[in-house]
Amino acid sequence: MERARIVTLISGSGSNLQTLMDACEHGQIQGEVVAVISNRAEVFGLERARRAGIPAQVLDHKTFPDRESFDRALQQQIDAHAPTLVVLAGFMRILTPAFVQHYQGRLLNIHPSLLPAYKGTHTHQRVLDDQGRLHGASVHFVTPELDGGPVILQARIPVRAQDTANSLAARVLVQEHVIYPRVVEWFCAGRLQLEGEQVRLDGRILKQPVILDTDGSTGPALS
Repeated sequence: MERARIVTLISGSGSNLQTLMDACEHGQIQGEVVAVISNRAEVFGLERARRAGIPAQVLDHKTFPDRESFDRALQQQIDAHAPTLVVLAGFMRILTPAFVQHYQGRLLNIHPSLLPAYKGTHTHQRVLDDQGRLHGASVHFVTPELDGGPVILQARIPVRAQDTANSLAARVLVQEHVIYPRVVEWFCAGRLQLEGEQVRLDGRILKQPVILDTDGSTGPALS
């Protein structure tokens, strides 16, 4: 099977990017990160890409008059790399419907909550404010609705009495590094597809996301 071509979009330190690059290098993912694009210059994620010998590019959204013109330029830059898959790894931009539709079925995102709960930002503090008992992260296909695309895989962690927003964020990030490469692996191996608004994994429609709990128990097998 030909290796998938992955373009990764970032806005920050790129820790999820690093896990994806490592998984590709070690053969966990049947693909390669062929480009990293950031909307912010001087972020550490770009340095991670350069150290790995991967083209690292900047497209500053502040130099564009509106969201539509930025997304058109971003799409052109991405398509120059002929991607199989586009991965959002801490890319802090709301994408236009036209951009999302262009990559329908091959655009993934990770969000630090158990979607559909806590869409948007400041998820960790919001969980604490609500005295939630479970928190986690979700990998989903991207649709025009913000954080609203079909969820593929979720990692759940218990909220501890002593948790702060920072400690909760740190523990969620550990789980992000587990589940994001796994979903990208599924996609690149041809096991994962988006059909309409439904997720198909290994030929079967997922009626609910695959769940990974920190005690090691899962829903459908995580293989």
